[in-house]
Amino acid sequence: MSYKETVMSAMPQISPLNATGDAAHLLAELKKSVGSVPNMAKAMANSPALLRGWMSLSDTLAGGVLSTAVRERLALATAEYNRCAYCLSAHTYLGRNIAKLDGDEIERARHAESADPHAAALLALSDAIARGRGTVDTAALESARAAGVTDAEMAEVVGNLALNILTNYFNLVADTDNDFPLVTPRPRS
Repeated sequence: MSYKETVMSAMPQISPLNATGDAAHLLAELKKSVGSVPNMAKAMANSPALLRGWMSLSDTLAGGVLSTAVRERLALATAEYNRCAYCLSAHTYLGRNIAKLDGDEIERARHAESADPHAAALLALSDAIARGRGTVDTAALESARAAGVTDAEMAEVVGNLALNILTNYFNLVADTDNDFPLVTPRPRS
């Protein structure tokens, strides 16, 4: 069931039942590991290389130093910044149901904030990197380090930002049918 008003994505979604070759293998692997195949992955299956890259980077970063709750907060902040309703919807769902973030923390994350000081420092760093398009002033880095952000965390913030920008931009281009309860980005002021 789709949660957005449009019925057709700009990019076809390849059903796991109709997929062949690498796409079939990757979609089956995804279904086995997470229990379902989201519409984004079905659309990414048009390029098995992209689907494999997204799955690999996502799995690799999940094994890093940043917790699931922090990664979901980063994804929410990036989706809000890039105005990607699909990713905002998906990560609100995942944040609530997998990372066990409460509604207040999900709302704060959408604004690159957190009640947890360390998570707030990571979100501020990610936000500075996104807004600076990769250029970050020394003060932002010093502020992150003063809050206890390690070099490994700093590196993974960049990795998660890249992963989230990838999915945000892909879903915006593909106009992916939303298969999560719809959450829309806030209007820019």
